[in-house]
Amino acid sequence: MSISFILIALIAMFGHSEDFLGTTLLSRPLVLGPLVGLVLGDLTQGVIIGATLELIFMGNIKVGAAIPPDVVTGGVLGTAFAIISGKGPAIALAIAVPVSILAEMVISGLFVLRAVLNKKFTAYADEGDYRKIQRLHIVSGLLRPLLMGVVILLALQLGAGVMKSFLDMIPLWVQSGLRVAGNMLPALGFALLMNLMFNKTVAPYFFLGFLLAAYLKLPVIAIGGLGVIIALIVTQVTPKDTSDDDEIDNETSVEEPKPIQKLTKRDIRNVFLRSLALEANFNFETWQNTGFAFAIIPVLKRLYATKQAMADALKRHLQFFNTSPYGSTLIFGITAAMEEQNSQDNDFDEESINSVKLGLMGPLAGVFDSLFWGTFKVIAAGVGTSLAIKGNVMGPVLFILIFNVPHLLLRYNLTFIGYNAGTKFLQNLAKNNVMDRLTKGASILGLMVVGAMPATLISITTPLTIGAKPAIAVQGIIDQIVPAIIPLGLTFLVYYFVKKNVKTTYLLLGLLVLGFVGSMIHLFA
Repeated sequence: MSISFILIALIAMFGHSEDFLGTTLLSRPLVLGPLVGLVLGDLTQGVIIGATLELIFMGNIKVGAAIPPDVVTGGVLGTAFAIISGKGPAIALAIAVPVSILAEMVISGLFVLRAVLNKKFTAYADEGDYRKIQRLHIVSGLLRPLLMGVVILLALQLGAGVMKSFLDMIPLWVQSGLRVAGNMLPALGFALLMNLMFNKTVAPYFFLGFLLAAYLKLPVIAIGGLGVIIALIVTQVTPKDTSDDDEIDNETSVEEPKPIQKLTKRDIRNVFLRSLALEANFNFETWQNTGFAFAIIPVLKRLYATKQAMADALKRHLQFFNTSPYGSTLIFGITAAMEEQNSQDNDFDEESINSVKLGLMGPLAGVFDSLFWGTFKVIAAGVGTSLAIKGNVMGPVLFILIFNVPHLLLRYNLTFIGYNAGTKFLQNLAKNNVMDRLTKGASILGLMVVGAMPATLISITTPLTIGAKPAIAVQGIIDQIVPAIIPLGLTFLVYYFVKKNVKTTYLLLGLLVLGFVGSMIHLFA
């Protein structure tokens, strides 16, 4: 067995372990592609293929119960076989798409299987045995990387030679068709992102981003910078005089006795660290519940000395839970403060803890999914892929940094903000419309970057000509009127079908057929 195959399987296992790493996007093709290229001795091809696949799967994100095609398995195998065969990005695409769809079915089956373990978690909670709960959470979470690692190792071991021989037989016209189809597929990713953010209120910013890229040829990072400035100007509100409110708050704080603090900074820090594994045991019945229990255990250990009190607390936090992992720590911090109060006040209403959790799940999911999936990820991918598509290894590095520096800083601080300020923090945010302004600003910034992407990252033209002597290129006429109108039109065509709830799988296959046939009849190039 080749050492390189084992290393590639380990790379795939690392990608599938992202649910233990806080959804930090280390599983994306833009990150894993270069690693596969490094193992196979062609880092530049790994970077380029990773960027190509990232563009195709850019809109593939897990929101709620929507499980997208598995970009880890498809991306790793596609990159590996493309480099081994020497055929490049077009072949990587041909392999990655069907493999991703098949792997999605396997992972969805695993999410169903995990729900069977919920009875075990409940039994351990009844016993007040938090050690068994955290152990089962970790073991169940490891099933995915182990299973997919074995699948990839077997695929490489059994299929590398056969796949190389088969790919060597593919004629040039087929490879050309696959290349055109691959250039079309990013439209699906952009359309899926638009589906998260696009509405009449902020639609002009999408077109502003497109015009800046198509006519002025500004790079994505410059358009992102302009988007930040515009978002700050549009959402800026003159702060109101809150002196009266402060006086009321001060009077209230004098009357309310401050509870004794049992929890330490280390306890809250441990909650943050454990929150990174929130989705490690994601299942289709209770979703992130065991991840929540796993993360809050350091707090429960500090507060509850009796087995019965621990059992009650564990059962409380094994109820259904689902929110954006990026904003989840605010709920963890508030829950920690409420559990601390519950441990000291016999008259405290324990049901209010779950009521607050349930009430915050939806609003925070909406805000933070929009902020991170629709803004930071879009900017990070736009900057990263624009460099990586040219073979620049700084593309993946900037992608990771642009997304995770604000992500981890915010996530860490929200844990302490939630604990220190509790529900009053959220009341103040609502009073000043901070959440609404944040959501609108994120949409403006995200849509400007998405609007720039069809013009900069979709390379689709038409080779059609008019007349014979001399022939006039249709593409030249288009470029003088509206540059990049074909990529823009393709993106809106896919967006139309996304709004009609057409399955992502069908859209992938449809774009493949459109690109392949369009190349054969010399409509697209």
